[in-house]
Parts: sequence; C-alpha cells; structure tokens
Amino acid sequence: MKKINTGKLAALVVTTLMGLSNTWAHGDEDHSQDAKATNAAAPNAATGAVTGQATASQRLPDGSLFVPKTAQRQLGIRTVLGEIKDLSATVELNGRVIADPNASGRVQASQPGRVESGPKGLPTLGQKVIKGQVLLWLRPTVGSVERGNQRAALADIDAQLAIAERKVARYAQLEGSIPQKEIDSSKFELGALKQRRAALGTGLSDAESLTAPVSGVISATNVVNGQVVEAREVLFDIVDPARLAVEALAYDAALIDGIASASASLGGQAIDLQYLGGGKQLREQALPLLFRVKTPNTPVAVGQTVKVIAKTSHLVKAVAIPVAALARNSAGETVVWVHIGPERFAQRRVSAQPLDASTVAVTTGIASGDRVVSQGANLLAQVR
Repeated sequence: MKKINTGKLAALVVTTLMGLSNTWAHGDEDHSQDAKATNAAAPNAATGAVTGQATASQRLPDGSLFVPKTAQRQLGIRTVLGEIKDLSATVELNGRVIADPNASGRVQASQPGRVESGPKGLPTLGQKVIKGQVLLWLRPTVGSVERGNQRAALADIDAQLAIAERKVARYAQLEGSIPQKEIDSSKFELGALKQRRAALGTGLSDAESLTAPVSGVISATNVVNGQVVEAREVLFDIVDPARLAVEALAYDAALIDGIASASASLGGQAIDLQYLGGGKQLREQALPLLFRVKTPNTPVAVGQTVKVIAKTSHLVKAVAIPVAALARNSAGETVVWVHIGPERFAQRRVSAQPLDASTVAVTTGIASGDRVVSQGANLLAQVR
C-alpha cells in the first residue's frame, strides 16, 4: 500500500473548505450585476453628468439633482414658465379682523337691573336676530331708601288725586253757578295727577325691553337669566358675518394714497380686500388703514390677526411664481429649483417679495424662459 503524505492531505482539505465557503456565503445569490449597476449610476466627477441608466434620484457633485421621470411623477413635480414683466410693488402689513361699524351692534344695559329672558328666551351664540327683535327684559333694581321715597311720593300723589276727584265732582254739581274755566281747570288738574301716578308706578314695577340694534348673529353673550347687571354693562355683541373689515397698521404715511388693492392670507386661502382709506392720526406710532372683506363666506372671526399684502402704485420688473415654489437651503437662504434638463434640476438663490396671498414676485435669480418648479420644491431639497 502506498503511503499518503499527511501534510499535503491537510493542505488540500483547507483549500477545499475555503472554496466552498466563498461559494455558499450568500446563499446562491448572484451579485455580479451590483457592480455594473453601481458603475452605471455613478456620476461623472468632472462634468456632473450621469453616465449609464441610473434609476434613483441623486445629488450630483455640482449641486444639481438627477431625478428620473418616474420619480418626478411620484413626487408630483410641476413647473411654470418664468416671464419677467412689470408687477406692482407690495408691502406687508399686520392686520386684525373687525366688524363693519355699519353692520354690527352692541346691546348694553341702560340702568341697573335684573335680567329676564325675552319672548323666545335668551339669545345664544350664533343665533340669528333681526333688527328690533326683543332680546331680553331688564327689570330695574332700586335700593330700599329709593323705594321708600318712591312709595312716599305715590302716597302723596294718591292724596292729591283723591282731593282732585272730589273737587271735580263738586264742581259738576255746581255747574252753571261757577265759572266754566274753574270746572275745566279742575279736570285738567285731575288728569295731570293721574299721569304722574302712572309714571311713578311704572318706574317701580315695569321692565325695560332691550332690542337688537341691527340684524346679524350673536357673536358674544355675557348674561344669564336672573343676573343683576350695572348700567353700561355689555350684554350682547351682534355681527353680520357677510360684512367684515380688516384694520391694518402702516408705518409709512405715503401708503395711504398709494395703495391700489390688497389681499390677506389665511390658511393658504387668499382673501380679497377693498381699500377704504386710512386715518390721519397716529395710533401707537402707526396709521390705521381700513379694508373691507370682499370674499363672501370668509372663515374668519372678529379679532383674528391676518397678514395683509397691499399692492402699491409703484412697478418693479419681476417674475411671478407661486408661493409653494420657494424653499430654503441649508444656509437658510430663499431658493427655487429650475428644471434645466429632462431629468436635471438646479438650485437658484432668489430675492422675492409677496405679490398677493398665493403669489410672490422674484426680482433676482430667475430669467425669462426658466422653468421653475411650482409644486414639490421642498421634496427636491430632500434628495441626497
């Protein structure tokens, strides 16, 4: 029998096991195409162009983005064509929604009294009322001293009334023997005492009706049934939701005569405003400007703060794009994305000012003919 070299046999076994380990390490998976795909999608370091057939969005060395058509559809990318033209210069103002003075009202107590519900009960928030409708009854409350004085005055008037009635009855029996003017005088005196008696008695017991000064809805209520209120206390506020206004503060007196139109932004919705005029007296170092809300059924509330964008008569050359086209880079600068190729996007730093509630005017950074991304700009900024 031929003798086997044990050293060579051990080396052969080790070599065989290493080959099997390399073959079975990934469970029969073929990764031979990974290197090809990686090389196909690798950008050219010198030109920033994508070589091969890349299928994933990526940021190129020159700062631009490569976004395949399929990814653009998934991200919902939309573009608008930039066009430089003369646009109205704008200014932003801080405003507050107020009620139209001609279409709003306030119900106040004219005297101290106790609240009693009206014919249809006390009005509730949001309830519609019409002008002249009785909202509640206010029964006067008087102190014990004043009530005692009124009762004493009533007793005195009752005594005078009794004497006047007897006098009239006696003169009626003596008619023809006394002058007619004395008979008429006694009757007038009796009538005057009856009116005084009725007026004084009404002051002690009758309630005053408080009515709605305008038609609208109840926007604020501060009473409950049986509540005792003081004079001038505000009980109800009535507002017509179809007639609201916005009061804004301007720190430049020249704006009063230079505003052509205005709008306000609320939750991404544009609200058309009509400029009515401005005051000539400073309030907190600013001039108040008044605008009327033109958009019907606007979901705003009295006292709500809004940002007013007023267009002036001055013109600037700029490109109008949607507000959604603006984005921020890592340095916090305002940028837009421009579609420079079928699958290429470049970032441009711009200077923009609001044009209205949904549009901005870009004065620098965009040229005529540039296709600016109007939808999905923030998604593009996340591509790495």
